Amino acid sequence: QVELVESGGDTVQSGGSLRLSCVASGYTDNTYCMGWFRQGPGKGREGVATIYKFGHTNYADSVKGRFTISQDNAKKTLFLQMNYLKPEDTAMYYCAAAGSSAWCHDSQVPDFPDRGQGTQVTVSS
Repeated sequence: QVELVESGGDTVQSGGSLRLSCVASGYTDNTYCMGWFRQGPGKGREGVATIYKFGHTNYADSVKGRFTISQDNAKKTLFLQMNYLKPEDTAMYYCAAAGSSAWCHDSQVPDFPDRGQGTQVTVSS
């Protein structure tokens, strides 16, 4: 099992930036895809971005051009750089991980087997 711990959530004004981090521990050898999903107030879970073990990335249309996912494999850390934040980005953001059998696509992230406890991002207008 993979343990994931997110950090970096905060309250920012519209147009601002935040960088989320997710540190992985435990049995990570079979982790091939990592990603972020979010759940806003009164909304369902939405995949945000994924990154494959060898670097390929994928983004939801709602964040494309504004968010960047990256990873530091040596430090087992996943990042999400969020720029030009909008009030509709307000949500709890979760880090998630999956093995080689998963489809590494943003739409699949909410169903990845390993996930963290989340970090809150609030964007004020």
